[in-house]
Amino acid sequence: MAVNHLPAQRLLLPGLLLASACLFNTAGAQDAANATAPGAVTGGKQTAHPAWFKESFLDIAEDVSEAADDDKHVILFLEMNGCPYCYKMIEENFKSGPDSDFIQSRFDVIALNVRGDREVALDADTALTEKALADQLDVRFTPTLVFLDQHNTPVARISGYRKVAEMKQVLDYVDSKAYQQQSLGDYLQEQRREHRRQLGYAFREHPQVSSAADVNDLSRIDGPLALLFEDNACSACDDLHAGHLARADVQQALAPFTTVRIDTLSDAALIGPDGGETTQRQLAADLGVDYRPTLVLMDGPAGDKQEIARIESMLYRYHFIGLLEYVGGGHYRDYPDSPFDYIDAKTAALISAGKDVAIADE
Repeated sequence: MAVNHLPAQRLLLPGLLLASACLFNTAGAQDAANATAPGAVTGGKQTAHPAWFKESFLDIAEDVSEAADDDKHVILFLEMNGCPYCYKMIEENFKSGPDSDFIQSRFDVIALNVRGDREVALDADTALTEKALADQLDVRFTPTLVFLDQHNTPVARISGYRKVAEMKQVLDYVDSKAYQQQSLGDYLQEQRREHRRQLGYAFREHPQVSSAADVNDLSRIDGPLALLFEDNACSACDDLHAGHLARADVQQALAPFTTVRIDTLSDAALIGPDGGETTQRQLAADLGVDYRPTLVLMDGPAGDKQEIARIESMLYRYHFIGLLEYVGGGHYRDYPDSPFDYIDAKTAALISAGKDVAIADE
């Protein structure tokens, strides 16, 4: 697929990447003795759902109707077995978090396996497997949470892990039915403007990150471009800078990029990647950037950059580096359908070489 037409891959939160099983054919006992012992994937985690998750017959329209009778909403929690991000989301937001009782009282949560074969009836006319539903919803990463209104229409979506406070903002947006008046992006932007003084995040210097004030014309940049969207109401930006961006292996993966910080609350003018006049705030809106920090990874000729992938949720380092390599190393040309095809191939190669792969940092 040509670069200019490659669809954006949105990384909220990828699921567990397990390499395909490696098959070894031995020509004899000597070959077997000399064979390299395969490595292993570590870091996968399994959790049990809270007992109050709904035991659904997977007739979603009926589930929505039952929830509406109690003035509640339905959350479809799409997950994958062994996914460390799903584990973290369940443990911190649903099982023991401060909002657990609120979620239980105001939402019916239905867990679905993105690789599952159970039949799901969306409505009277549409029945398909869990796996097919994940494809229809364009679920690329786990966990993905789809919030349904009381007419069985999706009104909000979370791709990937969210901290408790960030999750609560989306819960409030849906529970208050603010979706009837504004988009989730606009709602979150208002929340940031209200809380930025309280949070008080100050942009952190980084040797590989330039400000939009210094690189004002994004259309003139040659080579891969990484747009780092932050603002001073960002609750996770410090973690990104103190964590991944401080590591030498991440900095090596970031080296092919020109990385520019975009302040999503700023009305300062700049020239966008396409050569059009815009502002930092408007560029974030045009790209549909709701989460902070988000890294939008682009490539293509100067003046015609296209988004190849984005990181818009907490990722462990292995996946974070894999996404940077996918774009910065040009691997999207060989694996045009998904960055996970590249990361899976990388994982398989490491395992076959006898190296262990840790997909989680803890």
